[in-house]
Amino acid sequence: MSGYLGSYAPFGLMLVLGVGFIAAAMAANRMLRPHRPSVAKQSTYECGVDPVGDGWAQSNIRYYVFAYLYVLFAVEAVFLFPWAVVYDAPGFGVATLVEMGVFVGLLALGLLYAWRRGVLRWT
Repeated sequence: MSGYLGSYAPFGLMLVLGVGFIAAAMAANRMLRPHRPSVAKQSTYECGVDPVGDGWAQSNIRYYVFAYLYVLFAVEAVFLFPWAVVYDAPGFGVATLVEMGVFVGLLALGLLYAWRRGVLRWT
C-alpha cells in the first residue's frame, strides 16, 4: 500500500490482530470454564466470616481527603525528580528554577488552604 493512509496499515493490522486475540481468549474462557452456580458461591465473602447486615456503609470524608493529598504530593515528587536531574544541565538554570518555584508555590498554597480549613486535623 502506498499513499498517505498506507503508512497506517501496519498499525491497523496490529489493532485488528490484538482485538481478535482478546476476543478469542475471552470466548475460549467462556466455553472452557466450569459453570456451576450455587447460593454459597454467590454470597458475599468476608474473610471467612458470614456476612452480617447489608452492603451499604458510610465512611468519613476525611479518609478520601488524606488519600487525595497523598496522591497530590506523590505526583509532586514525580515532577520534582526529573526537574532536579535537568536543573544541572547547561541552559536550564534560572528558567527551570522559576518554573519549579511556581509549581511548588501553587502546591504550597493548596496545602496552606487545606491546613487553614482544618482538613489535616484527624479529629
